[in-house]
Amino acid sequence: MSKSSPAATHSTVRAQQASYVAVPADASVSLTVVEFLCQRFPHIDVEQWRARIKANNVYWHDKQPVTLDSLVRRRQRLYYYREVAVEAKIPLQHRIVYQDEQIIIAYKPPFLALHPSGKVINECLVNRLRLQTGLMDIEPAHRLDRATGGLVLLSKTASGRDAYHRLFRDGEITKTYQAIAPLTPQLSQCWQDNTLTLPLQWQVRNRIVKATPSFTRKVVDGEPNSHSIIKLEQVKAGLGLFSLAPITGRTHQLRLHMHSLGMPIINDLCYPQLQAAQDDDYNQPLQLLAQRLQFNDPITAKPIDVSCEPLTL
Repeated sequence: MSKSSPAATHSTVRAQQASYVAVPADASVSLTVVEFLCQRFPHIDVEQWRARIKANNVYWHDKQPVTLDSLVRRRQRLYYYREVAVEAKIPLQHRIVYQDEQIIIAYKPPFLALHPSGKVINECLVNRLRLQTGLMDIEPAHRLDRATGGLVLLSKTASGRDAYHRLFRDGEITKTYQAIAPLTPQLSQCWQDNTLTLPLQWQVRNRIVKATPSFTRKVVDGEPNSHSIIKLEQVKAGLGLFSLAPITGRTHQLRLHMHSLGMPIINDLCYPQLQAAQDDDYNQPLQLLAQRLQFNDPITAKPIDVSCEPLTL
């Protein structure tokens, strides 16, 4: 299949919002800001920090600009703008599905990062929503892989984030995903023989640990630390439409659990086999969707039940 159109475009970019780093309480008072930043971020060349400072792109919490001769201030925040040589523009749109005074629930398209990380500084859901709403304190209450599309819960205020994060940490929110995957040969044969009764359900429990490279995970023997309920809901042309309810929230849990059933999700570039780095193909997104969130708002006690458009066979 050919690459999607329009393709991603690139440009030299600076973050639209400042990041910060706190100077430790035990930092040497004779240390210059340039020296501190080089120690804190050894992957960034000293000349880059000098250039940022000369351009007034490094400053203290009180907005006072840093100079090349400035010494560190203990327990103070240094603000700076992250820069990357190029950043891909993701030609897929997010949208706000629900919002009230406390939260936003937004649809994140696949390929769009959730928040700044690595080479991503502006093309992420958090930055898009901050620019769209003018609310600079928006923060996600949970994670969603870059490859996975679907619903994300975000707090509008920094003070409210922990209350919503606890929903996920304490298992007080119901998350429903959908996935499309090829059936196993055995299930395909049962379907052809009209002996397959739907829905068909699995309880998947196993132990997930870090793998190599570090962004991947693997299933190993041992005490289970992950649990998902997976249901096969529909079948068409050898493909199954599944609903997935993660009881725990391990990284790549649903992708690994589908793989462990012998039915890896369509267009998964990590499982069962890690693919070589490649340009995004927007015509072939991972067929995994965070489709529904249900919870009682921990601040207002209001019941929330939000869905986005489902996957179809």
